[in-house]
Amino acid sequence: MIGFLRGKVTHLLTDACLLDVGGVGYRVYVAGATRSRLKPGEEVTLFTHLSVREDALTLYGFYSQEEYNIFQLLISVSGIGPKVALGILSATSVENLCRAIHGQQLAVLTKLPGIGKKSAQRLILELKDKVGGDDGPANEFDAAPLPPGDDAVSEATAALLALGYSTAEIAPVLRGAKAGMSVQEMVRFALREFGRKKT
Repeated sequence: MIGFLRGKVTHLLTDACLLDVGGVGYRVYVAGATRSRLKPGEEVTLFTHLSVREDALTLYGFYSQEEYNIFQLLISVSGIGPKVALGILSATSVENLCRAIHGQQLAVLTKLPGIGKKSAQRLILELKDKVGGDDGPANEFDAAPLPPGDDAVSEATAALLALGYSTAEIAPVLRGAKAGMSVQEMVRFALREFGRKKT
């Protein structure tokens, strides 16, 4: 098991970074919160999880021990794999997620990408006694509803989350996307809209 990697960030990708560790470039998949703290050319230490499958070895990296720990809890839940767990951590903060699970806030959890009612129930059942947090309402801004739609919308949302946008920003923009758009077209459309709002 690789506990952590320390090296220089050479590239920032949509949902990953390339980390130069002693001349070896590791592709490390990261959530939005970690990605937002990385800058090309800077040295960084990432806590890592190595996912081993028959057809792939995949590294997931986390800026903080806290984020790493909640990732480990998420993937321990039946039906939640590393990609879904990373999407969850891109959609909301660790604090907000723990509050929603501890407070058994099903309506908030089902708004997270890749989480349906059954998955949300499993999260509560298996993790409510393992996570800290008060029983106050979770921040609805972080868990704003994703636009309804097909897999293309979900994939476009995941890509935008990885770029550092929040679900509260993404949802209203993607509602304006035309039916039948591909994932790439939706992402380009959203980025154009975000650019207009900044001007």
